[in-house]
Amino acid sequence: MREAMKEFLPVLKNTKLFSGVGEEEIGSMLSCLGARLRTYKKGEYVLRQGERLEEIVLLACGRALIQKEDYWGNRSILGEIGVGEIFGEAYVAPESGALLNDVVALEDSAVFFFDAKRVITTCSSACRFHSMVVRNLFYAVSEKNRSLVQKLDHISRRTTREKLISYLSEEAKRQNRADISIPFNRQQLADYLSVDRSAMSNELCRMRDEGLLKFERNRFWLRAN
Repeated sequence: MREAMKEFLPVLKNTKLFSGVGEEEIGSMLSCLGARLRTYKKGEYVLRQGERLEEIVLLACGRALIQKEDYWGNRSILGEIGVGEIFGEAYVAPESGALLNDVVALEDSAVFFFDAKRVITTCSSACRFHSMVVRNLFYAVSEKNRSLVQKLDHISRRTTREKLISYLSEEAKRQNRADISIPFNRQQLADYLSVDRSAMSNELCRMRDEGLLKFERNRFWLRAN
């Protein structure tokens, strides 16, 4: 398994968690951080609601969704996880309780698990890059909190159109272009914005007919008034 981990050193080097740390140093830190690597097939659960987590989790390849289903099977999507992103960190504190959401692989994926206590505690060998990882973790958590605030802004809008405009406008700003790709299909986008899929599709068609945008699958072309 250690050899399999080494294959992902170039990926880890380009993550926010290991920003500023070289591949050789990351390789020597894996044991220090209690790293484990697991693979998942498309559709498999990486984490399940109700589990307890004591590790910081990082997606090394593939894609995953953070989602939640209610008693009747209605699904809400909280966000997508891309390569290099961490997740689960909100549940590693002693009093955090069990997971409130599921994490499901959207495609075949590889995932690193790092012992949270080892990550935030300087190791006995006092490797000089450990403090950088702790700092990077703080920055990554701060950025994720900002993304959560953005999502809350989208779904707090009163109408389906307002939610769509809020989300698509934010993506256009983030991607710095009017023709954008989003990580969701129609059902996933509806789940993310907490709207009915049919109502959302009808609204998109009205917006297209009014000349506000064009779309094809997960591609959108936004037009200024």
